[in-house]
Amino acid sequence: MEQGKKIGFSKIFWPSMTAVLIGMVLTAVIWILIAAGILYSFDVEPVRVQQGSVLVIDMAEDITDSPRISPLTDFDMQTLTPRKTLTLLEAVGAIEHAAGDERIVGICINPSGGGTASAAVVEELRAAVERFKLSGKFVVAYADSYTQGQYYLASAADRIYVQPQGEIDWRGISFTVPFFRSLLDRLGVKTEVFRPAACPYKSAVEPYVMTRMSDENRSQMTALAESAWKTILDQVSASRGIPVERLDAAADDLSAMMPQQAVRLGMIDDTIYEDEFETLLGTLGAAADKDGSHRRIPLDLYISTLVQRNGYSENTIALIYADGQILDGDMESDGYVFGTALASKLRRARTDADIKSVVLRVNSPGGGSAHASDIVWREMELLREVKPVVVSMGEYAASGGYYISAPADVIVADRMTITGSIGVYGIMFDLGNALSSKLGITFDGVKTNPSADMSMLRGVDATERKAIMRGVDRVYDTFTRLVAEGRNLPLERVMEIAGGRVWSGSDAVEIGLADTNGGLSEALAIAADKAGIADDYSIYEFRMPPSPLETWIELLTSTAVEAAGLDMSDMTRAGMVRDMIVENPFLATDRGIQTLMPLNIKLMNLR
Repeated sequence: MEQGKKIGFSKIFWPSMTAVLIGMVLTAVIWILIAAGILYSFDVEPVRVQQGSVLVIDMAEDITDSPRISPLTDFDMQTLTPRKTLTLLEAVGAIEHAAGDERIVGICINPSGGGTASAAVVEELRAAVERFKLSGKFVVAYADSYTQGQYYLASAADRIYVQPQGEIDWRGISFTVPFFRSLLDRLGVKTEVFRPAACPYKSAVEPYVMTRMSDENRSQMTALAESAWKTILDQVSASRGIPVERLDAAADDLSAMMPQQAVRLGMIDDTIYEDEFETLLGTLGAAADKDGSHRRIPLDLYISTLVQRNGYSENTIALIYADGQILDGDMESDGYVFGTALASKLRRARTDADIKSVVLRVNSPGGGSAHASDIVWREMELLREVKPVVVSMGEYAASGGYYISAPADVIVADRMTITGSIGVYGIMFDLGNALSSKLGITFDGVKTNPSADMSMLRGVDATERKAIMRGVDRVYDTFTRLVAEGRNLPLERVMEIAGGRVWSGSDAVEIGLADTNGGLSEALAIAADKAGIADDYSIYEFRMPPSPLETWIELLTSTAVEAAGLDMSDMTRAGMVRDMIVENPFLATDRGIQTLMPLNIKLMNLR
């Protein structure tokens, strides 16, 4: 017996001691890097923009709709680096500033740096580049290869080049939806769906009860894909002078994939090597450095030089972000919009005399709480009574995201925004049989009333089903009525375009769900004009400041990694797996009354 105790102790002690030693070594390495960063930071020269510089849009960073709330959100423990992240406001502002900066002679687009941006963000970046060209300065693009999103951005350039052995991914837009019905049947999980009969397009429930798309969902997804593809074709056609039919045919037969074919089609100007592109920059006016290369300044570094250049005016436009799924609560977290917290920001903007108008940037697919959306809607109504309020729609402004947008004086949507989805649903899973038959877990208990134990451990009865449907129908009736009031549309018309159907930003303008197509810059201009301050205003972003600890860690880790010469690239595959888990409502136990758009609709990503 004593010997058994000794063996058990050794089995626990040595693995524990090994773990402690490994932890001590890793901690020491981290502190060595931090110390190196501190020493290195004292010797870092400030960034200066030299005469004859080319602004480089290389997408080495993510460009997001809103600022990160926490600098630790994208901290990569494998490389000990925070990801580089820029906001759309920063990126577009820098491009617009560069147009009048005499030190910047042009823009070079090489969008293969590994960063990400949504379709709506790429659309707005592209529009900023088009405005830059009005200055008379050059814009050229060069990459080893172009994804479809990268080419869409690069097509705004005066001339586009590719490496002779590269390729151009040009094949149209598709949507693929995963269905879990067969898996749930195999596991013995029963699914109960509560959806108004008037919401046949509210397809977020379909993956759990069907094995393929419904006719309604297939119809709306087809229309959405075709609308976005038309936007891309029209804009590339206008920039490159190639007929839309020719561009569409190239996607059909993949004839633009090889660079030489793309040159013949006119999508690419020439195939050249990097050293030849370097020479080209010199002929365009870029200044040469001693090593023979030409002066470049990446977008993120250029932005850092503009921090102290922003002016201040007593006339302020508040820029408030609603970025992520809408939930109940009063807190801040990246990727989520908490109803009470957002309502508080809108209330502060309403009562601040220095704020003359408000822009709400909505990038939300809706949420797990119709209640949270309603809390925000009320504050939007109160705000509109005293100040102009403009909504700028990003990648998504659907379902609950549209609910909170409806009261605005003006709604500005990108052409590739996914919006609408005016509908509601409920869903509950019955795990009782699966737990019993697969895991041998059973439940027993007592209750005072028939529905006291209503949960995922059993199915719902007829009384409970009726009660839930009453709640679902009530939310849908409220949703459609508020849209009708906010958009000044007859309720009958709202019912025609609702039903849970998603629309592109282009179509949303045609049917009255949005007022005009454009980006954040256009929304800010409209807000300034409505407030009568177009000639003199500053922008105030409502954002949660990072804690002192987060700021300290961000500073030290970034300088430490640069000092150590570590690889700054991110682990994209790990991020993709994380996103699949976090964004999948089944894995996140999605249940209750929802105002959420159909699952995982991604028109395009830059990467």
